[in-house]
Amino acid sequence: MPESSVSADSKEVFLTGTGLYTPPNSISNEELVESFNQFVDIHNAEHAEAIAAGEMPALAHSSAEFIEKASGIRSRYVVNKEGVLDPHRMAPHISDRSNDEPSVMCEMALVAARQALETAGLQASELDAVICAASNMQRAYPAMAVEVQSALGAGGYAFDMNVACSSATFGLQQARDAIRSGSAKNVLVVNPEICTGHLNFRDRDSHFIFGDVCTAMIISDRPGASQSNFKVLDSRLQTMFSNNIRNNFGFLNRGDEEGIGKADKLFVQEGRKVFKEVCPAVAAQISEQLSSLDMLPSDLKRMWLHQANLNMNVLIAKRVLGRDASTEEAPVILDEYANTSSAGSVIAFHKYHEDLVPGELGVLCSFGAGYSIGSVVLERC
Repeated sequence: MPESSVSADSKEVFLTGTGLYTPPNSISNEELVESFNQFVDIHNAEHAEAIAAGEMPALAHSSAEFIEKASGIRSRYVVNKEGVLDPHRMAPHISDRSNDEPSVMCEMALVAARQALETAGLQASELDAVICAASNMQRAYPAMAVEVQSALGAGGYAFDMNVACSSATFGLQQARDAIRSGSAKNVLVVNPEICTGHLNFRDRDSHFIFGDVCTAMIISDRPGASQSNFKVLDSRLQTMFSNNIRNNFGFLNRGDEEGIGKADKLFVQEGRKVFKEVCPAVAAQISEQLSSLDMLPSDLKRMWLHQANLNMNVLIAKRVLGRDASTEEAPVILDEYANTSSAGSVIAFHKYHEDLVPGELGVLCSFGAGYSIGSVVLERC
């Protein structure tokens, strides 16, 4: 299991501002289930003879209660509601734009980025780098980050990166490394996530998992203008290969026409295996990281965990702390936002950090496909 760790004994780095773009449309579990069950009824009716002959299984209904029990999710925000809830379509309507118009992901990123810049007290021209870290990019090239850089009027350089649900924490470490090496003083990390674009809304086991959102972070070599500065004490990354969370969509799909419509071109996972394998690994990484910093789990005031599944977060927090965590210690936003891939832990931080006082500690942690795990220890300034 390859591991990368950066010590906290050189140039100081600060998280000086965050931003959040939330789409205007929300879908409740009840709305999603109504659409899914309509699709199931249509499918079963159309294939009634094959089902009766035992040639294919009948699809089963979903329920709002099943979704909440399995995941803790109650609703999700989406860039388009009508297309997702249309039982004959079950995918968002996202119109193509001309090359002269801002792309959808860029448009989302600009809102979150400008909020983060305002909090940090920076002008876009003071940025030295822009990193667009997300699980799925709108296009292969030019980089989304370069488009955001241009639209903001930022300087320096920009690049895209993808480590699935861990993209934000991996991006944060790249920003930290850039500052510590001297190649940047202020870095913007944006995480535009249009997860409904790669979700199979016809799959009962996963149709409820994702929502859309965009977050942003400003990482700097000095505290920002607000009173909400956090020193980045340590960041740790880990990857290990697994097929248990996978998405096979890509430009090479056009080379095999017969495979284009297969379900694995969207999000697929072996949920039970992911739960069993990822939770212990995440808890161990955080525990080992704290130990390397001569910190105790009891020193943590807050755990901003990846918002994929409530049961996972409950177990990870319990393993780290040695007891059940309160919702104040491990805040939850997935009930409202669902899984927003890389943005989830940043949303939790954005909404639940103001009450920490100088000297108090927290850990920002994400985990997902790869497998990938990123954990960042933060201290309120």
